[in-house]
Amino acid sequence: MRRNIPLFGAVTAALLCSVHAPAAAQTGVVFPSAPAPFAGKIGQTYADSTPAYPEPVKAPANAPNILLVMTDDVGFASSSTFGGPIPTPALDRLAANGLRYTRFHTTAMCTPTRASLLTGRNHHAVGSGIVTDTASGYPGYLGAIPDSAATVADVLRFNGYNTAFFGKHHNVPQGEDDPNTGPFNHWPTGLGFDYFYGFIGGDTNQWRPTLYRGTNRVETPKMDTTLDYYLAEDMIRWIHGQKAAAPDRPFLAYLATGSAHAPHQAPAEWIAKFKGQFDQGWDKLREESLARQKKAGIAPKNTILTPRPEGIPAWDSLTPDQRRAYAHMMEVYAGMLAYQDNQFGRILDELQRMGQLENTLVIFIEGDNGGSPEGDVTGSMNELGTLANGMKEDTAWLLSQMDKMGGPDSYQVFPVGWSWATNAPFQWTKQVGSHLGGTRNGMVLSWPARIRDKGGIRIQFTHVNDVMPTILEAVGVAAPDVVDGVNQQKIDGVSFQYSFDAPKASERKTRQYFELIGNRAMYENGWMASTTPGRLPWKTGKSAGLPTDYKWELYNLNTDFSQARDLAKAEPERLAALQALWDQEARANNVYPLDDRQGVMRSTGKQLPPVKSFVYWGPGISVVQSKAPPINFRSFTVDADITVPADGAKGVLIASGSKFGGWSFGFEDGRPYVVHAASQKPEDRFRIAADRVLAPGAHRLRYDYALDGMPGQGGTLTISLDGQELARGRIGRTAYIAAGLGETFDIGRDTGEVVVPMPTGTAFNGNIARIEVAPR
Repeated sequence: MRRNIPLFGAVTAALLCSVHAPAAAQTGVVFPSAPAPFAGKIGQTYADSTPAYPEPVKAPANAPNILLVMTDDVGFASSSTFGGPIPTPALDRLAANGLRYTRFHTTAMCTPTRASLLTGRNHHAVGSGIVTDTASGYPGYLGAIPDSAATVADVLRFNGYNTAFFGKHHNVPQGEDDPNTGPFNHWPTGLGFDYFYGFIGGDTNQWRPTLYRGTNRVETPKMDTTLDYYLAEDMIRWIHGQKAAAPDRPFLAYLATGSAHAPHQAPAEWIAKFKGQFDQGWDKLREESLARQKKAGIAPKNTILTPRPEGIPAWDSLTPDQRRAYAHMMEVYAGMLAYQDNQFGRILDELQRMGQLENTLVIFIEGDNGGSPEGDVTGSMNELGTLANGMKEDTAWLLSQMDKMGGPDSYQVFPVGWSWATNAPFQWTKQVGSHLGGTRNGMVLSWPARIRDKGGIRIQFTHVNDVMPTILEAVGVAAPDVVDGVNQQKIDGVSFQYSFDAPKASERKTRQYFELIGNRAMYENGWMASTTPGRLPWKTGKSAGLPTDYKWELYNLNTDFSQARDLAKAEPERLAALQALWDQEARANNVYPLDDRQGVMRSTGKQLPPVKSFVYWGPGISVVQSKAPPINFRSFTVDADITVPADGAKGVLIASGSKFGGWSFGFEDGRPYVVHAASQKPEDRFRIAADRVLAPGAHRLRYDYALDGMPGQGGTLTISLDGQELARGRIGRTAYIAAGLGETFDIGRDTGEVVVPMPTGTAFNGNIARIEVAPR
């Protein structure tokens, strides 16, 4: 088998295959191919024998290199390439030598979009109807791509390509994300990529990322800039090596940046480029973007600017202090996206210098969904702090942090008003699968050796699941029927290579369903039926009723580019037909049951493992949070058997999370301390420390934390040494989730972004014999 599936994954694959996979083995394309029979001659000795060597698999003649790029949380009207306010000269250059697709669609959220991109299938059909973090126990939402859906990397690798992945991979199921144990079948190297360098999960700190090479955790480089530079650098290094070792072999290189997902972070000089450029506010910015889109031919001249949703304040209604803080947050976002474009430009320049760009098919998808609304009305300096950990921020706090915005002391996301503005001219934002503000993203495609219409615009309806079949047609290979003995489910995408030289060709993707968190839509032949969202996407929880209570809208996208004129009352029969078609597609793709709940509410029926103790037999251990003790929302005890060296104890015994949300158990000047950061705000940092310096020698250090009541409300922490109490104090409140995403639970050190900075490093200088953490 190509990938070993754990028990729940095997059940997932069986359920999915019941709908999508062929019922019996097919006689078409099978990977790996059966070995060719020996073509030589075997005699009694070498003298009367003739050797014959197996031919290595070769890609089709003149097959192009493939450079696939996807940015993160970038709305349709962010980049200059699609009429936005942020200069993206590298993407502009690519578009000038290729094509812009202005009716390209994603799924409205990262995990589903990425699963569809890699497999060419609908997201629910490959178990990815929601982000892996909130997967639930239904076939369309289990969060695991099945073996019946080989990826584009699988197919190209079996056809003679080298394959590599750089950046964000948010398609590893919860519980499979630990590099110590795996399983690794859903990591990039288990999904057809020979090489991986990047991060696992929804986001990472761009200044202090948690990085993996292959399936191994690697040290964060000494960074004087943000992650996009190092991803580009590693890709260039890999391409150099690939062309050195196999100059005639094509490659698939996939770059999935973390930009511009939270945390919005960028080099200070790139943020400074945008000073004052967003003082006009989000309402005016939408008007300016639509004017640019019309002028460039991206939007038709008759396009209507859709109105601001209730819940987003008018820019003119804000106080001067709010406008100052919010405008600077947009400057940070702009700096982040512009810097990402600059690093992409370095890759293009190097391919050109090497003579490789001419026969490289570049597919650049600007965003995996619309702009992110998770910052709510005010934005935040700590994404998870406000989303999950109860952090409170007011305008005065934001103003006090302006010089830190975008730097290592921030983990920020901008206000929803900017998200809405960068989705111009469409309604809504990320999370809303029913409307174009969530699903319409710009795509640029370039292939100098093949595409003659330089700078063209394509308006055919296309979807992220169309990318894989387009690549396969461009290369000249067929999708397999069987991979590693597993019958493959049908590919749902439709190649759009027909549009390369035919700007007015009729679209071949004539229908596509959408669904995300209860929001749903059905597209067919230019018409789209869309449900009205049941809750604001920047608010947690669920709608007031059930998803089946949602009202439906109807749009003629042939004449209404921005989805501005609801025709539901005028065309009830057409609406009813599209609703029936949506139901048909939903049943064929494992979309039911509909669920508009967010977060852990979706998995309330999941059986939690029994509470147990966790034992660590020495330093240098790091585990991901899904494998860590649940100390953020339980009482617990920690027993640490340690030896203090002659020069006194220093460093960290245990660390979990970071200064944005986490715990640190360590030593300062030989005295044990505990620090809990509910957020980075001074009033959310709690410290209990002993007055006594630990004597050299063997000791048992105990920490006892007793919650006052419900998780998050705080409690009392006691430090004891060899049975004698040393210190007692109160933790005012606790973070529910360690921040940021990707931060680990560490023994004998603090990796990633630290909870407590130490001038000489965080490594504990003594011996750790055993540490036991016992939640209760």
